Amino acid sequence: MEPDWKAVASIIRHHSATFYYGSLLFQGEARKGAWAVYGACRMGDDAVDQSKEALRDLQAWWSGIERAYAGNPKQEWEKGLSWALERWEIPLQAFRDMRQGFLTDLHLGHLETLEELYTYCYQVAGTVGLMIAPIGGAGPEGYPAAIRLGQAMQLTNCLRDVGEDLALGRVYLPAALMRQHGVSLEDLRQGRVTGAYVALMRELAREARRLYRDGLRGLRYLNNGRGAVALAALQYQGILDKLELRGWDNLHSRASLSGLERVMLLPRAIWLRGV
Repeated sequence: MEPDWKAVASIIRHHSATFYYGSLLFQGEARKGAWAVYGACRMGDDAVDQSKEALRDLQAWWSGIERAYAGNPKQEWEKGLSWALERWEIPLQAFRDMRQGFLTDLHLGHLETLEELYTYCYQVAGTVGLMIAPIGGAGPEGYPAAIRLGQAMQLTNCLRDVGEDLALGRVYLPAALMRQHGVSLEDLRQGRVTGAYVALMRELAREARRLYRDGLRGLRYLNNGRGAVALAALQYQGILDKLELRGWDNLHSRASLSGLERVMLLPRAIWLRGV
């Protein structure tokens, strides 16, 4: 039975304009495959961030993942994922790793090292790259780049959302780097965008931009969805650029792109499709 794609797509449109508009550049069934993967991932993220019974709802999400892989889906997002699994080899291990990332969100105090941040970024976003890669026609040789691109996007999220995450009791900025730059948790709580804080942001932004460069080199491994992946990456890079233009003040507000700014990235995404 064909899933209710309107219902699946509504999950994406509601939560991420960045991903939704990028997904429209996938061709044929691959577009629905991308919706299916993102919808499944989004439901897990909501279980962590939107629920008052997060552990219970995270387990319910995982049961849905298992039903989809067993070919016995119930909810529409499960049906979408099961439909995609009939067409592409989307690794279950990627969802297992994502679940671990969601558990990190629930129990996070403070990440200590940059390596721990990289691991977290892999778990919650690099895994999405692993799921999307086969839908775009990439083989294992393209997986490392797909992971790096996902990590770059999640690192951008972490930089964009420092203030919001702090309000939830989460700090993704590595404690070792904070000490190195002379930035304290109290500085964050007091909203102090000091020279030391800006230097910390710039160092992490350099890491993100390096990951974007490595990840975008992997476009050549895709035979479908190059423009979609490029547009999503460019939009996240645009958020990083906007943060820099605002002096790295991510403690008082959240940087985002307007609809016009997103549209203006489309020609470059189409150009990257042919690179």
